[in-house]
Amino acid sequence: MIKVLMIGPARSVHGGISGVVNNYYEAGFDRKVRLRYIGTMVEGGRLRKLIQAGIAWLRFLPALSGCDIVHVNMASDNSYRRKSVFIRTAKLFRKKIVIHQHGGDFETFYRKEQDEKGRERIRRVLGMGDAFLVLAPAWKKFFGEIIGEERITVLPDAIAIPAAYEKAYKNHDVLFLGRLCREKGVGELLSCVPDLVREFPDFHLYLGGIWEDETLRNLSEQDKKHVTWLGWVSGEEKNRWLRRCRILTLPSWFEGQSVSLLEAMANYCGIVAADTGGIPQMIVPEKTGILVPVKDASALREGIACLLREEDLCKRFGEAARKKAETEFGIEENMRTLLGIYEKVLGG
Repeated sequence: MIKVLMIGPARSVHGGISGVVNNYYEAGFDRKVRLRYIGTMVEGGRLRKLIQAGIAWLRFLPALSGCDIVHVNMASDNSYRRKSVFIRTAKLFRKKIVIHQHGGDFETFYRKEQDEKGRERIRRVLGMGDAFLVLAPAWKKFFGEIIGEERITVLPDAIAIPAAYEKAYKNHDVLFLGRLCREKGVGELLSCVPDLVREFPDFHLYLGGIWEDETLRNLSEQDKKHVTWLGWVSGEEKNRWLRRCRILTLPSWFEGQSVSLLEAMANYCGIVAADTGGIPQMIVPEKTGILVPVKDASALREGIACLLREEDLCKRFGEAARKKAETEFGIEENMRTLLGIYEKVLGG
């Protein structure tokens, strides 16, 4: 059995990478490989995060001798900076390395926030991977410019598909799941509410996530009759909201890939999402949902209104999205692909 040492944010962290890792555990990936997971980041202040990174590195060092592969889950910014230390250490110990890139804004980090020396360091660190995984074809092209496309594999996020059921599309309930911040398009979404309420008096927006912007939080509380904050939802509670709500919207400014979007597809939701990052890989315009331009509040409002007006269209998109999730984003096939990548890296 292949021995994998995997690192990434702690499994308790509210975020996409942790959700992906937890999905692997729930699907039994730790029974297909000998998996050890080390959390390199926890939520909290800068000092707490620094201490956790140090503890993780001290746990990582003795664990290296007992693994065949180091699997590094990474985003951009501070996530990249932390993981670069672990990648360099694993390379020093001559370990096979799989770099799994999840971030939706690495291009800005690389092109606009680095000088040429910084970009050279990034190219050198990312080039240490024996395999490099991205979530969508668009990212294969970008990272291909850094390390060469021939070294990159597209491995979309995946989920366990729930049992089939008959979804109701009578309500005017819209769901958002994710970080509650400007970069997720929450400002544009909240600006749509007054017009949507005028057209659909029973319209209701449910926000599932953790607030990262007090200005947006205060804005959401101006209409508690039509906007409800759910807090962070997970497990069966999240499933209940996905089953209940007619539409899920994700108007992000950038996105690697979204597990919540996959979960909504698997729950027959009508989808209105931003045309960015890995989202177009999931949403086919006018077939499995509606794509709108980034930061375009009027297009977002009209997309949501369209699916609220036309129940049959929403149902058709929702059922097509469910089929796409079943055929392309099931976790069993994803795990088989990942095992094949590990075997290739090990030369088997």
